[in-house]
Amino acid sequence: MSGHSHWATIRRKKGAADAKRGQAFTRLAREISIAARGGGDPNNNFQLSLAVERARAQNMPKESIERAIKRGSGEDKDGVVIEEITYEGYGPQGVALIIECVTDNRNRSVSEIRHQLSRAGGSMAENGAVSWQFNREAYFYYPASMLNYEKSFELAVESGADDVIEDGDMIEVVGPVESFNTLNKSLREANVFPEDSGLRMVAKQELELDLDHTLQVYRVIEAIEELDDVQDVYHNLKLSDEAMAILEEE
Repeated sequence: MSGHSHWATIRRKKGAADAKRGQAFTRLAREISIAARGGGDPNNNFQLSLAVERARAQNMPKESIERAIKRGSGEDKDGVVIEEITYEGYGPQGVALIIECVTDNRNRSVSEIRHQLSRAGGSMAENGAVSWQFNREAYFYYPASMLNYEKSFELAVESGADDVIEDGDMIEVVGPVESFNTLNKSLREANVFPEDSGLRMVAKQELELDLDHTLQVYRVIEAIEELDDVQDVYHNLKLSDEAMAILEEE
């Protein structure tokens, strides 16, 4: 079990950018509303509990959280209909993309995504054309001060994880989807409350490009991430340490 958490670095960069754009609360509210469809009580709805925890970590006001829950659970009869949609496509250089959206207008969402891809020389793809290149996995991301690498490793092995990554002062634990509940329970029992956790798509094989093309493609990915309706963009682009350093400086 070892690795380098490129995802964690990019996720922090993306989170900071969300806050600057003022989009973080909007995205969190949509995530809460979607999760609340399974019930408005976080104690009985695990996905809602995770969404609420992420919102609180971003200092989202309690009133906004409660309003989002009511919208999703149906208590707010005047609320707009929000739905989850996943699009697949190809960016420049044939990079595979999976784009997850939460939207109240799917026509707007697909139009904006198609525009970004087309202007960059990419294209939309049929469902299934790209997703076979990815696996879904569970992940947890938390400060090492809560549980150091050695103890995290022991806990992860016992709970069915595949990998434990030490990323500076942070720990990332990843594993198969079916291990999510067990890992989450074990971490909570150890008084570990992740800054981020959930399920994500990970490329089975990364596509390596030269530095200039890597930066070009990643900037297209960032432009798609900045769209209001987009929650996450997963890709198979390999990010070298050199590319990462340049992106971090921007």
